[in-house]
Amino acid sequence: MQDLKLVSQDCADCPIRHRAVCARCETDELERLEEVKYYRSFEAGQTVVWQGDKMDFVASVVTGIASLTQTMEDGRTQMVGLLLPSDFVGRPGREIAAYDVVATTDLVMCCFRKKPFEQIMMQTPHIAERLLQMTLDELDAAREWMLLLGRKTAREKIASLLAIIAQRNASLTAHPKVGDVIFDLPLTREAMADYLGLTLETVSRQISALKRDGVIVLQGKRHVTVPDMRILLDEAGDDSDGGMLA
Repeated sequence: MQDLKLVSQDCADCPIRHRAVCARCETDELERLEEVKYYRSFEAGQTVVWQGDKMDFVASVVTGIASLTQTMEDGRTQMVGLLLPSDFVGRPGREIAAYDVVATTDLVMCCFRKKPFEQIMMQTPHIAERLLQMTLDELDAAREWMLLLGRKTAREKIASLLAIIAQRNASLTAHPKVGDVIFDLPLTREAMADYLGLTLETVSRQISALKRDGVIVLQGKRHVTVPDMRILLDEAGDDSDGGMLA
């Protein structure tokens, strides 16, 4: 890992507190985690960990987005996932990183020293239960992403990605407001094209079409308003519960 700027964050002010791996922890459990916790910041484009490297930490994304990329034997690479705020990086019990983790935007991560975290997890059911739930959620997301990449149209792919980011932004608010969902798109259109297996021209064309049809309101290239999530989910091929339409 490169030399990185250390940052500080108070747990009481943490924007992901109610969704992170520590979400169910009691005060004494948080105190134990505090003893093995530190923060790291990464600049956009900086590698957090390389595939095949030994990982001596696990972490939660606090702010920003990172990509998961896998490299094949012939050198080809494929982006296989995104890490959004509150997502967990690393696997207890696994020494080696399975993917390249790269900061897509400026990134802040709440890191835990791996061995002490594993010991705390064994003794703290709240952490183990939350991590299991997050792992199952990640599995569901991976299955949905297989459908997105394999079967959806370009318009549905763009709408799906916007819906994922919009829903995650809304979920980070403990008491989300009813009405418009507003967020700043954290990915460039080039990054979206890479992730979705589309050309840059196709991404730009489909975003413009969604804007023209009133599905989204776009200010500049990044500031997005979703007037009606149901309409966006319909465009993504999802039902109102977030599941896939038959």
